[in-house]
Amino acid sequence: MSSTQHEANVARGLKAAINNPRVSDEAKESAQQRLDNIEGATTEQPTTEHENRVMGGYKATLSNPNTSDSAKQHAREILDAASVEDYSGSNQAEFDEHQTRVLAGYKAALNNPRVSAEAKKHAETYLKEQGAL
Repeated sequence: MSSTQHEANVARGLKAAINNPRVSDEAKESAQQRLDNIEGATTEQPTTEHENRVMGGYKATLSNPNTSDSAKQHAREILDAASVEDYSGSNQAEFDEHQTRVLAGYKAALNNPRVSAEAKKHAETYLKEQGAL
């Protein structure tokens, strides 16, 4: 395990202790101090990988049909402020490919003898809702 992963695990544990009602106030204060030290050391220069994941989350927000318009607008603002280029087209293609694979999986379930009748009924209902059957 890398030291970065170890620090992340420690930080998660400290956050859990801070929010645990069974932990004493003294222990919560100590955990908060340790967390501040860890976050102070790690948040000065965020990693490129972390930034990519965050921006990827905002990109995914734009193509998620269950996301509100205000959340999509916020995601656009963040991506524009970060000068992320071409965030609409490539993500839509990935979303379309994902949807195609989901539908193919449900269609395969209909013909699989090891799938229960209940699961086949669910697959059929989903496919009808999506207009794929």
